[in-house]
Amino acid sequence: MLTPKSKRPFPRWPHGMAVLLVVATFPLIWVGGLVTTYDAGMAVEDWPTTRGYNLLLYPWQTWIAGPWDVFIEHGHRLLGFLVGVLTITLNVAVWLRDYRRWMRWVALAALGLVLTQGILGGMRVIQNSQQLALIHGCVGPLFFALTVAIAAFTSRWWNARDLRLQHPAAGKLHRLAVLTFVLAYVQLILGAQLRHLPVDASLGMFRGVVWAHLFFAAVLTVYVLSLAGRIVAQYRRLTHLLVPALGISLLLLVQLALGAATWVVKYSWPTFAVAWKWTQYYTIQADGMLQSSITTAHVANGSLILATAILLALRSTRLVQRGVVQTPLGDGYLGEAVA
Repeated sequence: MLTPKSKRPFPRWPHGMAVLLVVATFPLIWVGGLVTTYDAGMAVEDWPTTRGYNLLLYPWQTWIAGPWDVFIEHGHRLLGFLVGVLTITLNVAVWLRDYRRWMRWVALAALGLVLTQGILGGMRVIQNSQQLALIHGCVGPLFFALTVAIAAFTSRWWNARDLRLQHPAAGKLHRLAVLTFVLAYVQLILGAQLRHLPVDASLGMFRGVVWAHLFFAAVLTVYVLSLAGRIVAQYRRLTHLLVPALGISLLLLVQLALGAATWVVKYSWPTFAVAWKWTQYYTIQADGMLQSSITTAHVANGSLILATAILLALRSTRLVQRGVVQTPLGDGYLGEAVA
């Protein structure tokens, strides 16, 4: 006799692999940002080999003691290989242990996306293409967001708890969360465009991209704070919403500070600050440690905002799906949970 889906034990292996994949993907995003910051994408001019060696057989002494740009580029490739293997392992875990058919398709989508990302990175090297580097820089955070989504789908909370908010604001909360995710990704694309502008780009194009980036930063700020404010005001007893809402608010503040700092370390102080005595002692150092660290942190933190936004969007979706038993949630709102 087949066991009913509701009676089947919670499969832990897929969730464990999904979390491991998330943990491995974020350093890949960070090192990829370093590669762009140091313009090290062509430090190794062949692919899929590394200076004629198999990727995994490249002499570690040469890699560790070699030039910095080769170190981070080859390190980026090794991390990409690791993430690819983990994605394959995740698919095995999902296909063996997860009974949901749609989840298997999601896992396959992650595999397809990581393969696409690897091919984009390789073609970027073979063709020495800035346009492919731009696309590569946009697909990476999207894959990271997908890994977070898979971790959410395979979590015990998603599978065991079925809660629906019985209040008109619940639908608005979901739409607000989805729009926040979309805006976060648009802002990320604009940031990637700014980082990959060709050297012969006109001043007008540079200004246009900068102002678009600033405009969407302002819009995203409004949406993130509105989303977090709504959750704190109406759903603060739901920790699965409250924690990421506070987290994305903190990440946004950090991102704004990193964005301002990135402009200072790459270009100059704002006009109103140039006359300050203590700013006159600062000299911009191209590819210096301070400039590279702040710029790369700005890129990586943007991916964290995107990942947190999709987590909020998914959890708000789960809350408005279905339920049968009314339970009080506090602050005048009612919810429904499956007994």
